Amino acid sequence: MDQNYKITLRQITTFIFDVDGVLTNGRLLVSTEGELLREMSVRDGFAIKKAIESGYNVCIISGGKNEGVRKRLEGLGVTDVYLGIDNKIESLNEYFNTYNIKPENVTYMGDDIPDIYPMKLIGLPTCPQDAAPEVKLNSTYISHLNGGEGCVRDLIEQVMKIQGKWNF
Repeated sequence: MDQNYKITLRQITTFIFDVDGVLTNGRLLVSTEGELLREMSVRDGFAIKKAIESGYNVCIISGGKNEGVRKRLEGLGVTDVYLGIDNKIESLNEYFNTYNIKPENVTYMGDDIPDIYPMKLIGLPTCPQDAAPEVKLNSTYISHLNGGEGCVRDLIEQVMKIQGKWNF
């Protein structure tokens, strides 16, 4: 993979993530009551929390509507959680306008077709290893890890390390 993306890591101030297939492995467990359950990586959660504590913006834009996902993300300190979104570009633009964010300072990680359009509007489009082929073609960086298995931490850690903020 071309390592030129590492130059762009230096200007990232904002992380935007999809949920299903990025923060989760994209599988749903259906309870007998019909509740849809997802599994998230604790390591991804640690990285999200550290990014927020270090002053980065973190935003979630997802087509899913699970309020349990919202509670988990808000528990990590994420204040901008857009769920049930059909048009991700509208939410992305709203977020940019609200916080005066420049697209070139943003990395977006998505895994499926609805993520391609917002990925084309930002500085560093990324995806998990198991993303749809069309998403991979539109990604500057493809994590070596799958969705829900640490790909979010991989990206956050790279940005924070290159900016000297991953200090442990």
